[in-house]
Amino acid sequence: MRVRPAHRSSAAIALALAASLALSACVATSPEPAATPTGEASSTPAPEATPTEPMLRPGEAAAANRQFFDQLNTEYHEANGRADGRSIVDNLVANGFTKQDMEVTPDNTAIGLATDSIVVSVRITGECLLGQFTPESYVSSIEPLLGTGGCLVGKTRAIDW
Repeated sequence: MRVRPAHRSSAAIALALAASLALSACVATSPEPAATPTGEASSTPAPEATPTEPMLRPGEAAAANRQFFDQLNTEYHEANGRADGRSIVDNLVANGFTKQDMEVTPDNTAIGLATDSIVVSVRITGECLLGQFTPESYVSSIEPLLGTGGCLVGKTRAIDW
């Protein structure tokens, strides 16, 4: 069937009219007022992440346990200063560390003078957490396990109490 030119122009006019009506509905005739803030959030804020409480993480790497180790030792140092190796070890044991995995340096030199520092170590999954106590400060590090299977070089105290 052949469409006559008159019908084509009517169809084109109808299509143009429909398109102009559709497009005119998309254009606002007057600007809309801006929203006024009410002081309340319109959406619920995401809950804040709660910091993880430092805790002993048995079976995990030394890095995962360092924060807890440091917290215990820092609190101990603030309360006691350098103190003595036995009480440092006892504090760590009381908070879950295993005495069999620890080493500690002597409190006194060979001639009976107080040492400048006390170092305590804990073996954890093939690494060593080391904490050094001086009268002025406490510092720590993570070091590889020595070939001897221990963490400290030189003479250490027996932890047999």
